[in-house]
Amino acid sequence: MKTTLECQLGSRTLKLTTGELAKQASAAVTIQFGETTLFVAVQTGTPRAGIDFFPMQVDYRERLAAAGKFAGGFLKREGRPTTKEILTCRVTDRPIRPLFPKGFHDEVQIMANVLSCDGENDPDALTITAASAALCIAPLPFNGPIAGVRVGRIDGEFVVMPTRAQMAESDLDLVVAGSSESILMIEGFADQYPEDVMVDAIMFAHREIQQLCEFQKKFLEQAGVQESTYEPPPANPFEGLMRDRAVQALRDAKSSTKKQERHERTDAVKASLLAEIFPDDAEETADGATRAQFKEAFYKAEKDAVRSLILDGKRLDGRTPSEMRDVTCVVDQLPRVHGSAIFTRGETQSLATVALGTVRDQQRVDGLFEEEKHRFMLHYYFPSYSVGEVRPIRGPGRREIGHGALAERSVEAVLPDETSFPYTIRVLSDIMESNGSSSMASVCSATLSLMDAGVPIKQPVAGISIGVVLETPEKYTLLTDIMGDEDHFGDMDFKVAGTQKGITGIQLDMKITGISEQIIRETLDQAKGARIELLKTMLSAIPRPRADTSPYAPRLSNTKIDPEKIGLLIGPGGKTIRAIQEETGTSVDIQDDGTVVIAAADQAAADDALARIEALTEEIKVGRVYNGTVSSVKDFGAFIEIAPGKDGLCHISELSDGFVKSVADICKVGDKMQVKVIAVDEQNRVKLSRRAVLADSGETDVTESDDAESGSE
Repeated sequence: MKTTLECQLGSRTLKLTTGELAKQASAAVTIQFGETTLFVAVQTGTPRAGIDFFPMQVDYRERLAAAGKFAGGFLKREGRPTTKEILTCRVTDRPIRPLFPKGFHDEVQIMANVLSCDGENDPDALTITAASAALCIAPLPFNGPIAGVRVGRIDGEFVVMPTRAQMAESDLDLVVAGSSESILMIEGFADQYPEDVMVDAIMFAHREIQQLCEFQKKFLEQAGVQESTYEPPPANPFEGLMRDRAVQALRDAKSSTKKQERHERTDAVKASLLAEIFPDDAEETADGATRAQFKEAFYKAEKDAVRSLILDGKRLDGRTPSEMRDVTCVVDQLPRVHGSAIFTRGETQSLATVALGTVRDQQRVDGLFEEEKHRFMLHYYFPSYSVGEVRPIRGPGRREIGHGALAERSVEAVLPDETSFPYTIRVLSDIMESNGSSSMASVCSATLSLMDAGVPIKQPVAGISIGVVLETPEKYTLLTDIMGDEDHFGDMDFKVAGTQKGITGIQLDMKITGISEQIIRETLDQAKGARIELLKTMLSAIPRPRADTSPYAPRLSNTKIDPEKIGLLIGPGGKTIRAIQEETGTSVDIQDDGTVVIAAADQAAADDALARIEALTEEIKVGRVYNGTVSSVKDFGAFIEIAPGKDGLCHISELSDGFVKSVADICKVGDKMQVKVIAVDEQNRVKLSRRAVLADSGETDVTESDDAESGSE
């Protein structure tokens, strides 16, 4: 049965429909907002034998035909997912995954396809709400509904689900997901927001989320959806044994300051129990208990040991809850690269390198909306050796793309504008060692390497991750600078990046069903203190950006010309611009708005090309002196080229401060001559005077023409 329901969200209508498409799927929902339409299907399957995790998959695709566009290149069919699609998958997955019960291991696949795009409303945030509605309809033990919204801020006012045009004016890009009771996921970027303003934005989003959750409940009731029942798996036979025999031993094993030592001591406890319970490498005990059940019970005991230590005020490496690990910062570590830095925090280390390029190095990104150009890229690499493992090297995974995007947008807010610093910037963060929050280490190393490269950033940016172990809503412990085990066994990974002025990037991942406003406020305050401490350490390594870029970086100059004169600069068949590039040894890029960027190996060449371009494209000004070249000689005067393609007439009476019998007595074709513009008539004809230049300088009549010199003698 087809079911449709509408509600108001912001200034537009949101519509949910089910029972119309994909009737063989476990559940399917279509969501429409404005004229943007997104389809989400959920399919379930039986669990794979022996699986010990929840195998949920989330896929999101933006087919360009939805916006009436063709894919670029030879292949007109979309291929691998874009960065935007991968990031949308991640923000959809993160709030949904914690809402399935422990022990539920059925296959679940969520597939979202953009069916139409109106060019105004971005479908990415809609995916969370549509996926929630589909999961609630499907026969699954999903603890929903939840919803997701995007929030912007324009002229100091928060706006829910802003259009693309509104986002261009917004100083905030915040996506929040949650239930009626709490916040589950945050992904946001801002222009140095104070903590209290960021919390206000999050709670503004949550109020809209609560309305969407109520709307979904009405939709489900109208569709006649029955609540799914779920029977948890039987109790693990090893739980009591682990509670009695393993938890205390694991508390002792985890109380080591070194990650590797903790793992070795934990493995020793596990091996000892395995040898006792499964002698002679048996697969089952006498009463039928399996190794898989042992593994599950041991993991729970390990988790209980770590959490009990933290709640007792004992972090694994001996720190206090608000204490960071030791931090060291070093810059200018690599020769030839344009900037480099090593940032180390405890057992997490990021090596960042910077490459500066020209406009031609910008990344062009095609999608549902207009083509975008990215002049700043931060690419994050997480090799297996960083965690002491061996695995094949493939392309970047979703985690690497997500971590890189978080660090990139956290730093992007402080970059200089393209007019004052026309370089394309690429930062590479190689994680050399990892034990927690390598994405925030990438923020710090990127900032240091940019300063080392001479990029005049507005403010340095640092990032820190805050975790929580929550026993009850009232009893919890916040942990600054969480390690891998604290992240793995804890309930939250709350990453916050920013400057001394405020937040630039924020990301929340949960393993529980949400957190309260109080925890959010305390987390941001605790993160601010750690961030200021981090910034002090970073600035002790390099207090400000270097005064100049690396000698190995291209030298760039830029100017802006009247867009109507772009054709003049290019010349017929590109003749003029090619001549400038060949004669000066530079590379010149011209943009549609009239911005011209010149790249050269040295500054002198860039300045030479810039002078030629400005002379060619600028307005001829009365009273200005030009260095011209005689292009032709007539009886009545000389035509002098004062800019490429621009001639003016210097009448015979204006050639000298004395009587001139013949123009040839003063100059010949090819002579260099300084002349002043004395008039530009209505037909744009330029009148020049050499006599005025001589009068201004107080010089006598001397020219570069040998004939003129012999004539005066």
